[in-house]
Amino acid sequence: MSDWTDVALLKDFPPGTRQVVDVDSAQVAVFNLGGQLHAIEDICTHDGGELASGELENEVIICPRHGAHFSIITGEVLGPPAYEAVHVFPLRVEGGVIQVRDDRWD
Repeated sequence: MSDWTDVALLKDFPPGTRQVVDVDSAQVAVFNLGGQLHAIEDICTHDGGELASGELENEVIICPRHGAHFSIITGEVLGPPAYEAVHVFPLRVEGGVIQVRDDRWD
């Protein structure tokens, strides 16, 4: 089981913020959507490109390369050309610090 990784102070991560962080060598995109925090792997399952710089429409991130759509809440694919979901990472706030854990190998 992996450890929790500190990624940001909650007070410095207001709604609308997004940031890519390294969690156990995985690139993780952390989003604050209206006060709700979410973390997904920053890799498009269509071609391996990054996702975090893509356009965000409500809870949907659009891959900047080929336009695949993913839910940042569930990781579900919402539009091709991708057909495989992105991984959603566990996230918590402890003592005002946002933490993410890589649970893919648990």
